[in-house]
Amino acid sequence: MTATYNLPDGPQIPRWLRMIKFITQPVKYVDDFAKTYGDTFTIRSTSSDNHLVYFSQPQALEQIFTADSRHFEVGRGNSGLRFLLGDRSFMLSDGDRHQRQRQLLVPPFHGERMRAYGEDIRKITQQVSHEWQIGKPFNIRESMQEITLRVILRVVFGLNEGELFEELRRSLSDLLDFITSPIMSSAFFFQFMQKDFGAWSPWGWVLQQQQKIDRLIYALLRERRAQADQNRQDILSLMMAARYDDGQGMSDEELHDELMTLLVAGHETTASALTWAFYWIDRLPEVREKLLKELNTIGVNHDLSSVGRLPYLTAVCQETLRIYPIVMTAFPRIVKTPIKIMGYELREGTAIIPSIYLAHHREEVYPQPKQFKPERFLERQYSPYEYLPFGGGNRRCIGMAFAQYEMKIVLATVLSDFQVSLVNKRPVRPVRRGLTVATPAGMRMVATPQVKRANTPALV
Repeated sequence: MTATYNLPDGPQIPRWLRMIKFITQPVKYVDDFAKTYGDTFTIRSTSSDNHLVYFSQPQALEQIFTADSRHFEVGRGNSGLRFLLGDRSFMLSDGDRHQRQRQLLVPPFHGERMRAYGEDIRKITQQVSHEWQIGKPFNIRESMQEITLRVILRVVFGLNEGELFEELRRSLSDLLDFITSPIMSSAFFFQFMQKDFGAWSPWGWVLQQQQKIDRLIYALLRERRAQADQNRQDILSLMMAARYDDGQGMSDEELHDELMTLLVAGHETTASALTWAFYWIDRLPEVREKLLKELNTIGVNHDLSSVGRLPYLTAVCQETLRIYPIVMTAFPRIVKTPIKIMGYELREGTAIIPSIYLAHHREEVYPQPKQFKPERFLERQYSPYEYLPFGGGNRRCIGMAFAQYEMKIVLATVLSDFQVSLVNKRPVRPVRRGLTVATPAGMRMVATPQVKRANTPALV
């Protein structure tokens, strides 16, 4: 007896035309399909079994995220990142290997260890923001990238200053800026763009930069292995000390690939989220006023743990990640053994796409979903199948708690010292930046000193 497979309806347009819209209008791409086809739709492939099926209903996401992981292959769905992350990245692995890698990487991002990094985040934020010239426009995204890159180099790589720090900072910044530019973003989706025609060709330059970064990272690993200091608390040192169940540690190749993974996953994404947060805080004066009143309740020399507990600041961060999630979909799940989701029988090879953006814009879950309203997160709690900016299931981002903590500290630190205002008050729409969506690259703001206030009662 043969199985009967069925797929939801979907667009019938040429792939090249669809891909142009996917790359140039990432939000409109899914919005338009959802309006036409509803909660679930299929992007059909020329291959009979490699169709993409989008899901966004909470019950569908629950079925996907709680299904036996043996039904899916996830690493292959991220193969477009292999050139950047390497072959051994936990993002590209599946099954027992993925689980073993996660077990080694998760502990440094939680609990007291994570909170110990807070002072580093605050100092770096102050260093960067105090370089702004009062009243002179600056690129807010570039500042946020500088902060998040320095945080990664300090907290993850264990670097704070010196020649290696400066070389890595410049090289990583140049590479990530280039490959996430509007033109090179297409290289993530079109293999033909990943051709090396020498050092002066775009992809040749990318490979040259990667080789330079590789040399720097392996030099760092050699230096760190030669050191006898067992008390270092940066994430690289904790990774080097960690052991698999068989007593083996990670090889230099594994450490290299995991460092690149943590960098790519934790630098650009957090910088984009912070840029959006400053955009919304300036666009909506009532949001700024509530934030400043709340920050005023903890005083100037506040304990960083109190920042993490501020309810309205937390809500602003949550709403920022809801309205325009930096990554619009969770990791694609490629079906290995047939599975039934929401009544659809999906065959081997089908790619399941959990849509974070569409899940975050469901009217019945988030009334007026296009409006920025932090209060919605004070009024109710959402399930992990309704609110999922960091993905879900066994592939949820391991740096979720750290990213949220970093966002809060950066926002609290900047807003305590400055009011940052948009130069151009026109509303902006998200644009593609590599595999993520972000504010337009040229968005500029002006910083003015924050007016210090007398203490006011806490928000109710």
